Amino acid sequence: MKCCITNSVLTFALGALAIAGVILVLRTVMQTRELQAVSIHAAGENAYLTQAQALFNEVTAYNQKSPSPELAKFLQAAQARPAVAR
Repeated sequence: MKCCITNSVLTFALGALAIAGVILVLRTVMQTRELQAVSIHAAGENAYLTQAQALFNEVTAYNQKSPSPELAKFLQAAQARPAVAR
């Protein structure tokens, strides 16, 4: 009698752990796919920020070569503004 109860408890524990393992594998696969999608999106955003910074640097260099009050005002406003979160 005792052996049958122990066998049932161990079988139930094995089943519960197998189900937990399957759930964890599925979560890992889904999170890996989400991470890949976010990484691709982040790479695109970083490329955009790099281009924007390069453009800002070029405009600043141009303004130093041939100063313009309007351009200086725009550059000053752009530097003072905090980054916008999307």
